[in-house]
Amino acid sequence: MSPTASPAEGKPAERPAQRMAPLVLASASPRRLDLLAQIGVVPDLIDPADIDETPLRDEAARRLALRLAVGKAEAAAARHPQSYVLGADTVVVVGRRLLPKAETEAEARKCLDLLSGRAHRVLTGVAVVAPGGKTASRLSETRLHFKRMTKAEIDAYIASGEWRGKAGGYGVQGRAAAFVLDLAGSYTGVVGLPLYETLSLLEGLGWRRPTKDA
Repeated sequence: MSPTASPAEGKPAERPAQRMAPLVLASASPRRLDLLAQIGVVPDLIDPADIDETPLRDEAARRLALRLAVGKAEAAAARHPQSYVLGADTVVVVGRRLLPKAETEAEARKCLDLLSGRAHRVLTGVAVVAPGGKTASRLSETRLHFKRMTKAEIDAYIASGEWRGKAGGYGVQGRAAAFVLDLAGSYTGVVGLPLYETLSLLEGLGWRRPTKDA
């Protein structure tokens, strides 16, 4: 009696599909979550990293944005060592002057008064920590020029509340878009997450969008 042939005989053994490591967003920003959704990226978990964002003495804006992005990603990665962790930070600078993330009306008004009729830069650092701890980061730099705003326009923007918690006291994706005369660079970087740089970092470290079967 001949042995029964295996159904897989003559065919290469199929390996079980390897599940992609989870993606963690180390930010509570709904804007960053919305931006990721635009390119079909949905984090498996949101775990904001609470770190000290105080600039170091004589720290340049570019270095600050990158340091904070890496710091946030690494802080969350310590809690999720088997995941891809994405962190970002946005800095607004006029000349060499760093503008705060406005938390009060007085701070927001001071920022808008300074930005009125002037050019400024928005720097967004992005960092990804891969499973195993390998880290990569990139910086997006965008130059904007605001129109000269009237007191009534600033008052109306302050009343809208859109400035709250935003670097430089404004959100370009909202009513402040009407103030922009010129923008050179990454629009999504100004909103809070430069998508080209973000996806390049993720894919460069081996992350791939999960398949339907994963």
